[in-house]
Amino acid sequence: MDWNGSWFGLAIGLLFVGLVVGFLGARKLMRRELKKNPPINENMIRAMFMSMGRKPSEAQIRAVIQNMKNSQ
Repeated sequence: MDWNGSWFGLAIGLLFVGLVVGFLGARKLMRRELKKNPPINENMIRAMFMSMGRKPSEAQIRAVIQNMKNSQ
């Protein structure tokens, strides 16, 4: 029996299984985090302006969103 070939095959198989499990785990973690902390949207920006006592225009909301995209 050729032990070198079987160890190599086992190592490649374990590497593949580790990559698949890591990918699925990371995807589940990201989905959970996005559910707990959703990205900011236009309604949140409107609520923020209203809480400061201002009625925002659509141009102001779009400007805030554009500034957030540019800063990332």
